[in-house]
Amino acid sequence: MGSTAGGLALDTAASRTWRALDSTAGGLALDLGLYAVSAAFAAITAATSTLAPHRAWGSVAAVGYLIAALLVVGQLLLRNRRPELAGVPARSAVTALAWATTALLPLVIQSVQRASGRTDRAQEEVVVVEHAGIRLAEHGTPYLGPDAIAALPADERLLGYTPYQPGMALFGLPRAGVEAWWTDSRVWFALVTALALAVAVVALRAAGRPSAGRPHPAAVLRGVQAATVLPICALTLATGGDDLPVLALCLLALACAAAGRPGAAGVAVGLAGALKLFAWPVALVLIFWGATRRAGLRVAVGALGLPVLALVPAVLVDRDALVENVLRFPLGHGLVTSPAQSPFPGHLIATGLPGGRVIAAALLVAAGLAIAVRLLRRPPGTATATALICGYGLLAAILLMPTTRFGYLLYPLALLVWAPALAGQPATVSPESPTPALPRA
Repeated sequence: MGSTAGGLALDTAASRTWRALDSTAGGLALDLGLYAVSAAFAAITAATSTLAPHRAWGSVAAVGYLIAALLVVGQLLLRNRRPELAGVPARSAVTALAWATTALLPLVIQSVQRASGRTDRAQEEVVVVEHAGIRLAEHGTPYLGPDAIAALPADERLLGYTPYQPGMALFGLPRAGVEAWWTDSRVWFALVTALALAVAVVALRAAGRPSAGRPHPAAVLRGVQAATVLPICALTLATGGDDLPVLALCLLALACAAAGRPGAAGVAVGLAGALKLFAWPVALVLIFWGATRRAGLRVAVGALGLPVLALVPAVLVDRDALVENVLRFPLGHGLVTSPAQSPFPGHLIATGLPGGRVIAAALLVAAGLAIAVRLLRRPPGTATATALICGYGLLAAILLMPTTRFGYLLYPLALLVWAPALAGQPATVSPESPTPALPRA
C-alpha cells in the first residue's frame, strides 16, 4: 500500500475485524447484510416515520433492498459453479440496481407526485433550494435580507432562510424556468452525484503507479456503496438530497488526490465548498496534503478560490442578506431557530447542563484544535490518511455541535469507508484478495 509516512497499515483489532468481515465470501456476506438490514430499516421507516416523504421512501426502498438481498443470495449459491456471477463486476451491477430502486425510483415517484399537487412529497430543503434558485434568477442573490424574512408570516420565516453557500441555488434554477417533475431540485442533485461518483471511479482506476499500484476494485465498490445504497444516503437523496452532491464532490476530490492530481482535487472540493460549508474542512485537510507534495497552492487555488468566487455576487447584491443566512442563522442568531436537534452529545450537553452551550462549544473548539495540531505536526502524506482525518474530524464535529442532524452522519461514514479505496495495491494482488486495511491517519 502507500509507501509514505501515514500510509502504513493500521493493524488494530477493529481493522482486522473489518477486513475479515469485508472479505468473507468474496465480499458477498457483507453485501447481504447491508441489503437485508437496509430492507428492515426501510420497512420500519415506512411504518413508523412521522415524516411523510420518509414513509413514502421506505415503502418503495424496502422492496428494492429486498430484491438486492435476494440477488446476493443467488450469487452466494452460484459462487463456486459460476464465479463470474460473484465477482466485483456482478456485485457492482447489483449495487447499481439497488441504487436505482432505493434512491432514484423513490426520488422520481415523489417528484412526479409533487408536480401533481402532493405537497408532502419533499423535505423543506428541496423547497428552500428551489426558492433560492428563483430569487437568484430574479434578483441576482439567493438570499432574503433580515427585513424581508421578518416581514414573512411567523410560520414561513424558517423557509425564508437559505443556510447554504450561493452555489446551491443553481440546483433550483430549473424550477425558476418551468414547474415540472424533472425541475425538482432532487433530480439535479442526483445527476451531479452520479456524475461526480462516476468520474471518481474513473480517476481511481487510472490512479495506478508502479510504486503503489491501483486501488483494489472491491474497496472502490464498497466506497461507492457507502455513498449510494447506504440507507442514510439513499433516504437523503430521495427526500431532500442537498448533501449528496457535496459528499460526491468531496469523494471525487480525494480520488483526484489518490491519482496525484492536486489541481483537480482543489477544483472538486472547491465546487463542493461553493455548495455547503461541510466541504470546507475537507478542503483544509486537502491543502495540507498538497503541501506535503509541494502542491498546497495548487490545491488552494480551487479549494478556496471557487467558494470565494461564488460569494462575490451575493456580497455585491446584498451583503446583509448573505450574513443573515450563511452566518447568523447557522450560529443560532437568526430570527428563528434551526430545527436540527438530533440527540448527539453536543446537543444533550447544551440543553441538559448548566452552561451547557459553553461546555459544548469548548469541547468542539478543543476537538478542532487537536485536529489542527495533528495537521501541523504530521500533515497527511496520502489520500487515504486525508480521508481518515476528514472522516474522524467531521464525526467529532457532528457529535459535538449543539445543533445538528442525524443525516449529517453520511459524511463521516462515507469518507471513512472511501479511505481504503484510495490506497494503492500491488499489481500482483489477486482480484479475490481481501479489501485493504485502513491506513494510519
